[in-house]
Amino acid sequence: MPMPMLVTDHKELLFLNTKELPIYENAVPGVPGVDVQPLMLDTHRGIWVLRVLFHPGVILPTHYHTGSVHLWTLSGKWNYLEYPDQPQTAGCYLFEPGSSVHTFSTPKDNTEITETLMYVEGANVNFHPETGEYVGMLDANSITLIIDGLVKERGLKPARYIRPQQPDFTAAR
Repeated sequence: MPMPMLVTDHKELLFLNTKELPIYENAVPGVPGVDVQPLMLDTHRGIWVLRVLFHPGVILPTHYHTGSVHLWTLSGKWNYLEYPDQPQTAGCYLFEPGSSVHTFSTPKDNTEITETLMYVEGANVNFHPETGEYVGMLDANSITLIIDGLVKERGLKPARYIRPQQPDFTAAR
């Protein structure tokens, strides 16, 4: 069997060094203590890859996943309120299938920030953790808008993250 054809139409690797990129502090509207570093936002395919730092005592809205999630815990500790006996600590990898529903929480007594790396397909449909009322949706497009808004509001340099090239549908005509 011959070796597959190599992709040769790009001149360099698509990579980022997280040590050289800004982290957007308090990046999630209405949820203080969540700092975000976007790595890849693909609004066409609905995929988002983020490095997220959670401060102690963060509780995210209860959310329903329309797609799957891969979540690596790099440092610190967190758990879902629905699964208090299954804390996630440094070195843990968690797979969440689509249709999962849960509420992310970092303990108030954490002595360090919890650092995570997530690969998400689709959207989080968010609900208030106490009332169950719909509060919004988070997906690659809304995160792009949030980051662009923070950059403009805070007078920062444009965000650097990987944005896969969108297909040119006009070429097919």
